[in-house]
Amino acid sequence: MTVLAIIFMVLGALFLAVSATGLIRLPDFYSRTHAVGKSETLGATLVLVGLAIYNGLELSTVKIIFVLIFVLLANPTATHAISRAALRSNLEIWTQKGKKTGEEKSENNGQAGDKK
Repeated sequence: MTVLAIIFMVLGALFLAVSATGLIRLPDFYSRTHAVGKSETLGATLVLVGLAIYNGLELSTVKIIFVLIFVLLANPTATHAISRAALRSNLEIWTQKGKKTGEEKSENNGQAGDKK
């Protein structure tokens, strides 16, 4: 059981490292929240499962399971709420210079059709 617990905790640590890398490397707020929201939830879940397996059947395992349930409910909800608040406050989406977003392409396509 100890080997299984270590495997879960190492995998969780790897996902948390990927989450930190995404937070540092990605260009804008929305990309960062997407990367961190997904991989941090999975990483924390794997670490907590590893800890629960390592502890065995004890009261502390029940507490870890409650924390795990809270993490599974709160992390995606908080990520969604923060991203939606950013969108409503008109935080711009990052685009490469010279490339158009989907809205700009559709507006230009409508204008090109009117010129004929």
